[in-house]
Amino acid sequence: MSLGTHLNYPSTRKGNQIDDYHGIKVADPYRWLEDPDSEETKAWVEAQNQVTFEYLNGIPARDKIKQRLTALWDYEKYGVPFKEGNRYFYFKNNGLQNQSVLYTLKNLDDEPQVLLDPNKLSEDGTVALSGLSISDDGKFLAYGISSSGSDWQEWKVRDIETVRDLSDSLQWIKFSGASWTPDSKGFFYSRYDEPNQKTKLEDVNYYQKLYYHRLGTPQSEDVLIYQRPDQKEWGFSGRVSDDGKYLIISVWLGTDPKNLLFYKDLTDPNSEVIELISEFHANYSFIDNSDRIFYLRTDLNAPRGRIIAIDTENPRDRNQWREIIPQTEETLESAGIINHWFVVDYLKDARSQVKIFDLQGKFIREVELPGIGSVGGFNGKPEDTETFYSFTSFTTPGTVYRYDMITGKSSLFRQPKVDFNPENYETKQVFYQSKDGTQVPMFITYKKGITLDGNNPTLLYAYGGFNISITPSFSVNNLVWMEMGGVYAVANLRGGGEYGEEWHQAGMKLNKQNVFDDFFAAAEWLIANKYTKSEKLAIAGGSNGGLLVGASITQRPNLFGAALPAVGVMDMLRFHKFTIGWAWISEYGSPENPEEFKVLYSYSPLHNLKPGTSYPPTLITTADHDDRVVPAHSFKFAAALQAAHTGNAPVLIRIETKAGHGAGKPTAKIIAEAADKWGFLVKNLDIQVN
Repeated sequence: MSLGTHLNYPSTRKGNQIDDYHGIKVADPYRWLEDPDSEETKAWVEAQNQVTFEYLNGIPARDKIKQRLTALWDYEKYGVPFKEGNRYFYFKNNGLQNQSVLYTLKNLDDEPQVLLDPNKLSEDGTVALSGLSISDDGKFLAYGISSSGSDWQEWKVRDIETVRDLSDSLQWIKFSGASWTPDSKGFFYSRYDEPNQKTKLEDVNYYQKLYYHRLGTPQSEDVLIYQRPDQKEWGFSGRVSDDGKYLIISVWLGTDPKNLLFYKDLTDPNSEVIELISEFHANYSFIDNSDRIFYLRTDLNAPRGRIIAIDTENPRDRNQWREIIPQTEETLESAGIINHWFVVDYLKDARSQVKIFDLQGKFIREVELPGIGSVGGFNGKPEDTETFYSFTSFTTPGTVYRYDMITGKSSLFRQPKVDFNPENYETKQVFYQSKDGTQVPMFITYKKGITLDGNNPTLLYAYGGFNISITPSFSVNNLVWMEMGGVYAVANLRGGGEYGEEWHQAGMKLNKQNVFDDFFAAAEWLIANKYTKSEKLAIAGGSNGGLLVGASITQRPNLFGAALPAVGVMDMLRFHKFTIGWAWISEYGSPENPEEFKVLYSYSPLHNLKPGTSYPPTLITTADHDDRVVPAHSFKFAAALQAAHTGNAPVLIRIETKAGHGAGKPTAKIIAEAADKWGFLVKNLDIQVN
């Protein structure tokens, strides 16, 4: 099948469903595809995959790309070590293991022992470790597992010394961690009521409850700590303070960063839950406490973040709240207390910067990082004098360092060995002007020595939403793209968190079009500066980024040479009807609101496809077990795109089986999907692969 061959897409039945939104009639002919378990939908999925894989199998370079991906993926990958009790813990992947393995050791130079190998939980690697919590004494591991990429978790408990599971088994957990009491006799967690077994991957999730589980007891005896029957959308995250005195309850509402903050005195069995912050007016993140003084990271009157202290004996008087570390030009991402100092992670133009302050807010030092990139880690307790962090960039695989809090020195702990020379590549950061004059940053990485003649195949990636910052990171997939002569560009669009809450709000709800305009401006800058041209420019994004790609090809189909929308939110009129989709109303707005409906309808990818339009080559990817963004979004969009599209450019959908939104996806599936995407781009952007 050549690019110029007209594909015979599976015929997709059109229903006669029409909905009325505030007086506007909107057809939804593919509503039947919302039922993933119907025989008709299953047959449609099979037929679409058959066409897609027949096309992909006909791309000669695909196997060579997969071989190179596999070879490069085969390197040891280390997670950041952390310590509980007298033990260290860290993750390691030997190279091509489907899931990383959790190890433990008492001294850093000891031989590590396998504590949990998720690869043994299933033959194909589709059961993944999705959460863990170690008791303070280092004796017990509580861990969550998920099957086929689902958000639903089952939690178990393992004795660390014997490496055997106890009898404990907790079900129907989603969007929750676990936090142990200091006596190591149990932990707090959040769960939902048992769902309908047949429809659990689509049904909405309401009424989360916070429980305490005591080791050795059945889940039916777990103690209900907090619930709000009057607030079905509230979710609860429970965390025990490092001194063990308090249970801190963060109350979330949808994906809005604004939250409430409650606490319970764990030294008094009869204590009530106290509402410390009782209004959704800002974000409050508990860092730690010094007895009754709570240290919080907040964006109250500081959209880029600051650190304050609240005396819980007099919390209502805001005049008594002390500012410890004021807002700066940089965006405050996270903070912890180690060695009785604040370790604060900032973003400066979407790259990491770490500073250390004492508890009065006096600057101690800045951590010297290996370069421009992203850091993770810096975990620990107030009394710890060491911590660990990882550093990564577009050309630096995740490298782990040990940091001495006393001397301020970093020492290399683990450095992966990947079969490429980073000196052959360069990264630059540029700032371009969006439609309304806003300056937007973009990272561009490529092989040194490329010619700026407008002919380089280029992949433009972005996200643009939910206050999420996209920072430099290493990817084998992107490395293979660049080895083939591709340019890799990442635009830090509004809607993200790179410049704090104002930057986020400038790309949400009624302002969502700014995100798309920022993306178009990035593409136009790359073309104007001779990196590429429209015919050689591909765009990619996942989840909210999938929405971005879908909206981009419907608004500017001629600007792009190919599109890779992954697990995207494509139906902006019904996203709130499934699983946790209702929680995105705080980000997107509600179709039930007339003003917000107008904006949603104006850019909803599904509703803005125009019959008779030639759309760019498009490979939609989704998964049959995605219960975050249900696959119906991609199913309906693919059907509508194939119906509207004219011309010979392929518009295909690749539907992964036994996989979800992306978390926990086994290495083998990651490599196979990347090979298919790059093969698709090689063919449609006319890239010569040696």
